[in-house]
Amino acid sequence: MSSEHTTNDSGLSVQEVSKSFLLGEETVRVLDGANLEMTGGEAAAIVGPSGSGKSTLLHLIGTLDRPDSGSIEIDGRDPLALPEPQLARFRNRCIGFVFQDHHLLPQYSVLENVLLPTLAFRHDAPAARDRAAELLRGVGLEHRLGHRPAELSGGERQRVAVARALVNRPSLLLCDEPTGSLDSRTAEAVSDLLVQLHRREGAMLIVVTHSPDLAGRFERRYALEDGRCVAA
Repeated sequence: MSSEHTTNDSGLSVQEVSKSFLLGEETVRVLDGANLEMTGGEAAAIVGPSGSGKSTLLHLIGTLDRPDSGSIEIDGRDPLALPEPQLARFRNRCIGFVFQDHHLLPQYSVLENVLLPTLAFRHDAPAARDRAAELLRGVGLEHRLGHRPAELSGGERQRVAVARALVNRPSLLLCDEPTGSLDSRTAEAVSDLLVQLHRREGAMLIVVTHSPDLAGRFERRYALEDGRCVAA
C-alpha cells in the first residue's frame, strides 16, 4: 500500500483559497478566500453560474492547478508541497476525475481505457485487471470489455469514465459536469450510477453541476458566490 494512504486523517480541507487569472490586461479574481471542509465518505454538489469558479475550484482540489494563496489538504496532507514526481503519484492514487467529456482513448478497448490509470506506476497487473472488470460489471458494461469507445453510446462512454476514475480506489472522486453532455434520460442514469458507486466505494465525492436534479441528490450543496463557497 502506498504511503499516501497510511495517514490517520481522512477528509478534505480547503482554507482561504484564492485564484486569479490574467485576461488580456485585466486580472480577474475567480476565487476569493474559498473554504470547504469534508470528511471521508461524504458527498457534496457545487453549483453556480458559468464563470463563478466551480471548475477552477475543482482543478485546485484535484492538484491540476495551484492556488495563489490559501491551503488544500487531502487526507491530512498538503499534496502541493510534494515534489512533482510524488505529486503525480499522489494524484494518481488518491484522486479520481470524471469530466463532461469522457476523454477515452479511441484506439483502446473499454477494459484497456479503465486500466490506463494503473499503468502510470507499478501495480499488480492481474489484480488491476480484476478490479477493472469488476467495476465494468458494476456499471453494466461487462459485455462491452473489448469494444472501442466509438462503438458505445454517450452514456456508456461516461460510465466507462466513471469506472476508470475509481480503478485505483481513490479517496476523493471529482466530477466536473459529468452529465452535462447527456440527454435527460441518460443523465439520470449516470446520476444514479454516481450515487450508487459513491455509497459502495466510500470515496469522498464532489460533483460540479448546472443540473438541479443532480445537485438535489446530495445532502450537502454549495454555491460559489463572489469567489466564496456558501451553503446552498
